[in-house]
Amino acid sequence: MSHEIRVLLADDHPMVREGLKVSLDGEGGISVIADACNGREALELAPSVKPDVVLMDISMPVMGGLEAAVEFKKSYPGVKVLILSMHEDREYILKMVQSGVSGYVLKDVAAEEIVLAIQTVSTGGTYFSAGVSQQLFSQFDPNGMKPEVKLTPREETVLRLLADGKGNKEVARELNISVRTAEAHRQNIKQKLKIKTSAGLIRYAIEQNLTNA
Repeated sequence: MSHEIRVLLADDHPMVREGLKVSLDGEGGISVIADACNGREALELAPSVKPDVVLMDISMPVMGGLEAAVEFKKSYPGVKVLILSMHEDREYILKMVQSGVSGYVLKDVAAEEIVLAIQTVSTGGTYFSAGVSQQLFSQFDPNGMKPEVKLTPREETVLRLLADGKGNKEVARELNISVRTAEAHRQNIKQKLKIKTSAGLIRYAIEQNLTNA
């Protein structure tokens, strides 16, 4: 990463905040600069700690994630809000997307995926973990067909490299990312596409003309 990503945590469970700080601080150019126990405290801390990304739960006392996300969008539009929640109901997810958050990740994902999500939203992208994407796109369209799964440009690049026979270390070196981030990309692509094997990924890449051959 070209600069350190300053992250503000907001969760009402102290053990969750401590666990996140241990998992994230120093990983992938991330620095956890402060933590808050609710949305109101996060908003009050923002002017002094100047976060790039707020990693925030939804259900918190005083001010929850939905209200706080709307306030961050209005008062600090340059700050990216990334939701980390146990809620995977479509209604919750849609409300958060409508509030202007940059991403939504479920709490059961690996720490590597949270790092990847933070890196993605910090550069202006959006990130939704596989379980969230499935909820968002679970409805059928008027023709009775499910919408096509869309990979991000970075995921397409990773898939091209994997289809060319490159392993995680080679992908990491080619894209100037960590091996753990490369592996997180691979796993997220598999989950999005519901493909379990590397051979299946290569076959998909060929079918979608996503190879360099």
